Amino acid sequence: MARRRTRAVLLDVDSMPGAGDWAGTSRCSCSLCVFASRTDVMLSVGRRPRLADLYAEVEQVRGDSFRADWRITDLIRHANTCGAPDPGVVCPDDGPEFTALQEQVRETLKKDPRKEPEMARHTSYSE
Repeated sequence: MARRRTRAVLLDVDSMPGAGDWAGTSRCSCSLCVFASRTDVMLSVGRRPRLADLYAEVEQVRGDSFRADWRITDLIRHANTCGAPDPGVVCPDDGPEFTALQEQVRETLKKDPRKEPEMARHTSYSE
């Protein structure tokens, strides 16, 4: 009985990542993890739209990409037009912590980058 009730709670709030996340991500990781599968990233775009937009802002300003093979802007567009998985819980990211993060990122974007974006795009070390 307790096990069934626990699973029902997990389905309602979709809060436990990894194997216990019955209605969501396949692994336990950061919201927008570069190691996540495309499905997991699409799910995260739906769960943390403001964070995804902040990543897109960094891409646009720096000319870099989320991963060598994916641009976050493309993933956001795909999630909005092609029916991404239901995010379950959406984090509004409307608190002072996110505002502070956003301000810090924007201040950093005013500075010269520490490395050229092309360096991050190399797919192998044999070049």
